[in-house]
Amino acid sequence: MTTSFDAPTTAIDDITGDYTLDVSHSRLGFVARHAMVTKVRGQFGAFTGTARIDEATPASSKVDLSIEIASVETGSPDRDGHLTSGDFFDAETYPTMTFTSTDVTRDGNEWTVTGDLTIKDVTKSVVIPFEQTGSAQDPFGNVRVGFEGETTINRKDWGLTWNAALETGGVLVSEKIKLEFDISAIKSA
Repeated sequence: MTTSFDAPTTAIDDITGDYTLDVSHSRLGFVARHAMVTKVRGQFGAFTGTARIDEATPASSKVDLSIEIASVETGSPDRDGHLTSGDFFDAETYPTMTFTSTDVTRDGNEWTVTGDLTIKDVTKSVVIPFEQTGSAQDPFGNVRVGFEGETTINRKDWGLTWNAALETGGVLVSEKIKLEFDISAIKSA
């Protein structure tokens, strides 16, 4: 049996404009290997973001994002507490992480956003490929656009170095972390 989502709507010809991320319909997630045998997924529940989309001149596009570290959710309160502790994010000292784009390119529905990701006062450049997944005017009169993207980073590059060795070899938490973005944004009036 084959199942798939309904095809996305692409009703808006030109999505150029200023947008605000719709937090209740977006997901900023991550995936890490645990004990090197399975994947643990999580997300951040509190964030704000804006985007300037320019279809004609993609380099004029801009993305800014701020994420509250204490909003991390992995389905385990103990793990969430460990992630916000000094072993990982140190949310008390560094309550937010940010992303600010430095370059945007486009090839059809494929957008590439390069920017500065700052975690624990460490800033590194990351490249995130996005697929433009749809556009529509919703029942409330909002122009809405959707994007999905992901990239992989090495958490040690941002000083997230805690780990534990396994008796059988390997480590408890993978160094490579996949970041996942499911974005719905609403055009500013």
